[in-house]
Amino acid sequence: QVQLVESGGGLVQAGGSLRLSCAASGRTFSSYTMGWFRQAPGKERAFVAAISWSGGSTYYADSVKGRFTISRDNAKNTVYLQMNILKPEDTAVYYCAASHGSRLSNQYEADYWGQGTQVTVSS
Repeated sequence: QVQLVESGGGLVQAGGSLRLSCAASGRTFSSYTMGWFRQAPGKERAFVAAISWSGGSTYYADSVKGRFTISRDNAKNTVYLQMNILKPEDTAVYYCAASHGSRLSNQYEADYWGQGTQVTVSS
């Protein structure tokens, strides 16, 4: 069992940056594939980025490639999402997720979820 708590959301102007953090409880954090998803009003929860247990492999949705960077610090039980060059279409609730498996490319592959943090990008 793992509990996930996101932080770092807020309101930012287009072109700005935010860094989201997800702190995990439990002694087995380093064994999980971690990821970020987002959900805008009226839309399904969508994949944003994922990172392997070691941090050696990262994956991104096409819409965020080159702008967002996922990373993790297993010593701190924390995963991060650095978001640069933010656009109004990035506005959503961002969720941290953990998977026992090696894949985390859609919401159905997640085993645990955080409560979400709101990111709003103004134009």
